[in-house]
Amino acid sequence: MMVAVATDSSNTSSNTSSNDKPRRARRTRMTGAERRQQLLEIGRTLFATKGFEATSVEEIAAKAGVSKPVVYEHFGGKEGLYAVVVDREMRRLLDMVTGSLTAGHPRELCEQAAFALLDYIEEYTDGFRILVRDSPIPQSTGSFASLISDIATQVEDILGREFKSRGFDPKLAPLYAQALVGMVALTGQWWLDVRKPKKAEVAAHLVNLAWHGLDGLEPKPRLIGHRKN
Repeated sequence: MMVAVATDSSNTSSNTSSNDKPRRARRTRMTGAERRQQLLEIGRTLFATKGFEATSVEEIAAKAGVSKPVVYEHFGGKEGLYAVVVDREMRRLLDMVTGSLTAGHPRELCEQAAFALLDYIEEYTDGFRILVRDSPIPQSTGSFASLISDIATQVEDILGREFKSRGFDPKLAPLYAQALVGMVALTGQWWLDVRKPKKAEVAAHLVNLAWHGLDGLEPKPRLIGHRKN
């Protein structure tokens, strides 16, 4: 009787021990494309919050839960990852601005361009923070200055037609395009942190200055001070 009881106790203990073993969580292995996207997202966040110089490959790898060689395998290092992040953000902002220019009236086109930049800042804040920093690597795909130049080229055609219809020299359109886009971009940098007034009000004030400045434009502006060169 006692032996039988001991045997049953042993079996019960064995079953309990077997059932109580913690099950290992199954880790889903990422595909190469998924791992690349994960690294891009982590790098984008770190570059936005800490900047390029303060971000390390070790930190990127640790956040992703991988070893450093994995980062090198996908991007060749921190510089390669940064270049891809910058390129994506530049294309996104350029597409948003150029895609917004659908109106026929020049003033509404100014409104659309201003809204597009402010929309990007609002929706992709990390991306804009990265773009407004000067690129630390010569071989990177671009900088905020070159992006502004690309956007100004789109605006240049619109201004050229407007200048021609008013009897102004259309060859000056590139200069005014750079000035207008630069004004909106710098205001956007300021609004990035303050976020006041509201986006629509900021756009309205930008267009107010740009449009009424263009509306009262002199065909041949002159300087009123003593300096002439």
